[in-house]
Amino acid sequence: MKLSPRPARKPFSLSNSLHHQLNLYAIAAGAAGMGMLALAQPTEAKIIYTKADEKIAPFDLPLDMDGTRVLLFMAYTMVTTPGTVWRVSINPARGNGIWVTAKGKAAALRAGAEIGPKAPFSSQNSDVSMGAIVIGNGKRYYFGPWENGGKGVKNRYLGLRFQIKGKTHYGWARLHFPSPQLAKLTGYAYETIPNKPILAGETKGADESNVEQANAMLTRPIPDIPQLAMLGALALGAPGLSIWRREDSVAATPERN
Repeated sequence: MKLSPRPARKPFSLSNSLHHQLNLYAIAAGAAGMGMLALAQPTEAKIIYTKADEKIAPFDLPLDMDGTRVLLFMAYTMVTTPGTVWRVSINPARGNGIWVTAKGKAAALRAGAEIGPKAPFSSQNSDVSMGAIVIGNGKRYYFGPWENGGKGVKNRYLGLRFQIKGKTHYGWARLHFPSPQLAKLTGYAYETIPNKPILAGETKGADESNVEQANAMLTRPIPDIPQLAMLGALALGAPGLSIWRREDSVAATPERN
């Protein structure tokens, strides 16, 4: 059976109005797609994180980032008569700063604290005290937020502000600080974008943010409450004790054997 050819189809034409509407839709859809593509692009923010396991005492420990000296941890023991002083402090490089308490001591930040332009950084280029123990008259006297009244702290953070090639960057250094004698640097990080804040404990950029500790909402540093120095500490009368007359004694306990 021979099939007869199909009749040719007539071309279908859109009305000018409908054609115009479809063109507008295509343009709008293309613009929206480009906008979504732009939003999907990863941010340029990048955090450089370095894991560490470095004991501070009994030697000085430099902290460098991107080949730039940020600060120097300084630990020492001073034997006096009739006492002994254990101390850890920080000496920022010129132009750098440390997040400090209202009394000018290095703050012991919890994870999640925002370290950026609004933080209270030190403007001095001299030692910033972290914590100290004065031993004398059969007792121990504790000073500084990192000493925390003799309890010490674990996984707390220093807030850092420093210069790389003339531009300001923010970072953190994490320490395990059971006592000045056993203080240890366990990690540090900084934001590569100048003037961009970083969260204490943050190890990745904004597109894949990660704060190491689960208690990231606890952002307040250990309080540095002004208190009168213990009369027993003042009674030591040793030359080394004069260092701490401007410090706040947090606690005094009997000397442990």
